[in-house]
Amino acid sequence: MIRVGLLGAGRIGRIHGHNVVASGKAELIAVADAIPESAKSLADECRAKVSQVQDIVASREIDAVLICSPTDTHADLIEACMAAGKAVFCEKPVDLSSARIVACLKQVSTSGRPLMIGFNRRFDPNFAAAERRIRAGDIGQVELVTILSRDPAPPPVSYIARSGGLFRDMMIHDFDMARFLLGEEPIEVHAVGSSLVDSAIGAAGDVDTAAVLLKTATGKIAQISNSRRATYGYDQRFEVHGSLGMLRAQNVPLTTVEFADAKGFRSDPVLPFFLERYAAAYRAELDHFLDAMSSGKPPSPSGEDGLKAQLLADAATQSVRSGAPVRLGG
Repeated sequence: MIRVGLLGAGRIGRIHGHNVVASGKAELIAVADAIPESAKSLADECRAKVSQVQDIVASREIDAVLICSPTDTHADLIEACMAAGKAVFCEKPVDLSSARIVACLKQVSTSGRPLMIGFNRRFDPNFAAAERRIRAGDIGQVELVTILSRDPAPPPVSYIARSGGLFRDMMIHDFDMARFLLGEEPIEVHAVGSSLVDSAIGAAGDVDTAAVLLKTATGKIAQISNSRRATYGYDQRFEVHGSLGMLRAQNVPLTTVEFADAKGFRSDPVLPFFLERYAAAYRAELDHFLDAMSSGKPPSPSGEDGLKAQLLADAATQSVRSGAPVRLGG
């Protein structure tokens, strides 16, 4: 049984904490959070103890640490856990600075301990099934990937100020998914963005509506669109077009029941937010991490995957400001 410590008992920490308990593969030993009441609530629910961050990192009773704390703590905590011989699962991103990520990954490499980054969408059952069929050759050579991601409502402007911006906070998941589906690294990024949902977001220096074109060395193209507003729920779809056909993953509704009358057909709305939409993905993601620990195989997505997604986000941020395409490494 793998012994796990959890850093951060907020919304995402609660998901991972309960998934550890439900996995049957691990035991949640300790929980730490800057808000003591949050740590105690989750620890009580999961029959774990409340502890301090430094004690979890140093504990010989803990094999792996799940980092679900604020972004600006991630890199330091990864390095501390690695130095203490712990395996680490860390929510995205490693850091908002690509240079800081590079420095962190050097220490990870030296430690020899596994690091997995929480790009949960790779583990969505529908998205994962589509990717397997792409790799199996069902649609031939991938030519065009289209990804749509729209949140039900924008976050508070106070969050925008520390998020790193839409490309590093929201679209970074789609950058990882584009790499996942393309099977190649993008070398060119062209982004456009506007503030159409909330003028306060624009005043804070960010965008809430954006589109990005990615191009690989062989000419494959991915197009990504994001919006901080969707009146109909949490919109998460993609389409992959290839030389032999097309694969499409659609939204997930509350139920598959349809009602029909003289006015036409009507169905339930899509799931309202990421907690519901990606519940199965979060479970599969944690299982993968635990299985990798048991087998000794490197987990994926890796720290390097986290860096590559961040570099795409950096390039998109640069492109939207300059109005020109950005070549990676150029």
